[in-house]
Amino acid sequence: MYDRSIAGQRLDYYHKVVHNIILCHQNPVTGLFPASPSNSDAWIRDNVYTVLAVWGLSMACKKMADMDEDRAKTYELEQSCVKLMRGLLMAMMQQKDKVEQFKVSQNPLHSLHAKYSSVTGQTVVGDNEWGHLQIDAISLYLLILAQMTASGLQIVFNLDEVSFIQNLVFYIESAYCIPDYGIWERGDKSNHGLPELNASSIGMAKAALEAMNDLDLFGARGGPFSVIHILSDEAQKCHAVLQSMLPRESNSKELDSSLLSVISFPAFSVDDPQLIQLTRNAIVSNLMGKYGCKRFLRDGHKTPREDPNRLHYDLHELRVFEKIECEWPLFFCYLILDYCFQKDTETANFYVDALEKIMTDSEDDIKLVPELYALESENIKAEIENPGSQKRIALGRCPFLWAQSLYMLGKLLQENFLAVGELDPLNRRLCLEKKPDVVVQVVVLAEDNAIRDLLLQHDIVVQTISEVSPIEVQPSTVLSHLYTYLGRNEKLGLTGRKSRDVGILSTSKLYTLQDRIFAFTPQ
Repeated sequence: MYDRSIAGQRLDYYHKVVHNIILCHQNPVTGLFPASPSNSDAWIRDNVYTVLAVWGLSMACKKMADMDEDRAKTYELEQSCVKLMRGLLMAMMQQKDKVEQFKVSQNPLHSLHAKYSSVTGQTVVGDNEWGHLQIDAISLYLLILAQMTASGLQIVFNLDEVSFIQNLVFYIESAYCIPDYGIWERGDKSNHGLPELNASSIGMAKAALEAMNDLDLFGARGGPFSVIHILSDEAQKCHAVLQSMLPRESNSKELDSSLLSVISFPAFSVDDPQLIQLTRNAIVSNLMGKYGCKRFLRDGHKTPREDPNRLHYDLHELRVFEKIECEWPLFFCYLILDYCFQKDTETANFYVDALEKIMTDSEDDIKLVPELYALESENIKAEIENPGSQKRIALGRCPFLWAQSLYMLGKLLQENFLAVGELDPLNRRLCLEKKPDVVVQVVVLAEDNAIRDLLLQHDIVVQTISEVSPIEVQPSTVLSHLYTYLGRNEKLGLTGRKSRDVGILSTSKLYTLQDRIFAFTPQ
């Protein structure tokens, strides 16, 4: 009789939890997760976060697999991740025409939909019936696709899909100047359906662009045609705008707890330790309560004073939600992961204890993370007079799969079933490590012999373009033209990159094309 080790038994428990709480909801045809048993809509963002626990557990089981049964469990978990990621890919590829339109117009009505039917993978609401333009959701998908591919999962199967992913990169590359509806889908805090520039979207786009750069989507089996390319300048522009906005989220939101996903797992988009600390401290001191964090100040969502029959608020209505905002346990999960990645066990345990105190128990004694905690109407006055004094009730979905998944990851890290590097195979967490100083070197070339001789009269010795062989020197317009070929696919009707703009970072590299080396002059 085989005797399972204590660690093996513990993993069996987590496998049971993931199966009973998460995988049981995965649609067998599309691979998508519905929002709840009563709502079959599948949000891109929620689905990607939900499958992270499955991915984490698969890696934990892989290390412990010493029996055929264990190896089969590991394979099943991995394929559940692949099915989900491919289900989202197929849903988005159905909207390939929108990607093509959006690259030109950047019109919210031309954006990819934020949610699909978990049963069919088709759209569920019209273009103008939802704030679909959510760059953070598409960026999160690309980021996790890159991380899962780097971990060894095969998610992209052919070059047509590679072309589509390359076009998704072009879809998000201008995130630094595209107002969107953001992670909470409402846009401007006044809730009038107006998009705005959101730091959380820009940060996630920066992470996705960096993660996708030079990634071979076929893994070890790939070649030059399955590699994704980005323009370094686009990621740098996202970085510059993000740095200038933090700790602010947007024009209307002075702060937002969603920034935890940008300064730490999964994006790791900020490389300034002081700015990370400033943002984290601002969130903890201004938005945290006993039941989690408020999403942002004056957030009326599901508060007793919000009218659920109206899609948008009246002007000047926000002040009635002050000090009674709902608190979301989800953000305890982000903080647990944040401190696990910092290797600060004591603080991670503090947030685990805080979270587990407010979790609810299921029928089979599994702890569940509720979506949010709200005040009851009769307690509003007392809460306003003494913030944090009143008991709250759990509302919304329970379990909230997005939060449940992150909680599971935190537990796997806390109990050493996972190492932080396994959740981050692309090493994005190391952005804070000290790097060598950047040295800028400029090469001056003469266009022809006449110019070379003229410079020589002033004791400036340079080579001509023809003398630097085998490197061929071309103008930046040639590089911009070459980039337009990336992602072109006649079968899908995709035309590649539309912008002709090429920045200084892109022309600061040497390129190899068909065994020829090229350098490009700055634009």
